[in-house]
Amino acid sequence: MTAIAYRRADVDGYNVFYREAGRAGAPKLLLLHGFPSAGHMFRDLVPRLADRFHIVAPDLPGFGQSDLPERSQFAYTFENIANVMARFTERVGFDRFAVYVFDYGAPTGFRLALKHPERITAIVSQNGNAYEEGLSDGWNPIRAYWQEASAANREALRALLTRETTIWQYTHGVPDASAVSPDGYSLDDYYMNRPSAHDIQLDLFRDYRNNVALYPAFQEYFRVHRPPLLAVWGKNDPFFLPAGAQAFTRDLPDAVVRFFDTGHFALETHASEIAGAIRDFLG
Repeated sequence: MTAIAYRRADVDGYNVFYREAGRAGAPKLLLLHGFPSAGHMFRDLVPRLADRFHIVAPDLPGFGQSDLPERSQFAYTFENIANVMARFTERVGFDRFAVYVFDYGAPTGFRLALKHPERITAIVSQNGNAYEEGLSDGWNPIRAYWQEASAANREALRALLTRETTIWQYTHGVPDASAVSPDGYSLDDYYMNRPSAHDIQLDLFRDYRNNVALYPAFQEYFRVHRPPLLAVWGKNDPFFLPAGAQAFTRDLPDAVVRFFDTGHFALETHASEIAGAIRDFLG
């Protein structure tokens, strides 16, 4: 029941790598990772849930083991990534599912909900933002690029793509950094240093402004469709503030919000606690 299969799906010509576990016919759970990671970030979560759910965790286009198409062949926008993921869910038979969203997975998953609200049974948001008050000052260099798409502003963001910054994302806000395995950030750094990967990420930094522009639409979706929502939040996240988690209750008064004393990659230190919260919530 907890065995994980590693598969690939052809999605309209794009090769999407994914992890799959659990029993066919069990409630479906789609796991969507964030920057700069891939589906491997769920390596500790999946075995804790696979006895109850049919789980699929894809690598987004341009990330992990999925295809890394040239920028001339694929425009790296969150809209395009969400379109590939929507077709992916159809390809693997996920017609009705709960979705776990983290970081970049949030604007991807929330777009799926906008396009096909009938498919979403529940949402688990782990530091997956949909409110402007959830954006910290750590976004200021990226905001500058939104306001002026100059070469200088683009180049300044390359500092966010270094190994040192990736390690910082994993360890900042974690009371004991020795609890964070180096495996995750080392693999992310490997993927991040493939040819063209940096420019792809800079394109996505630029496009993130369109996610913020969609926040009102995401919030209207919450109010109209009332999906059950669990927010499990690393409260020391330097990018997505606790206020972003609390804001869900403004549009979804029944939302459950839980904070953990950790940082952005909360699963690195609190996979067991988050799995327990998911089991209780979706049970």
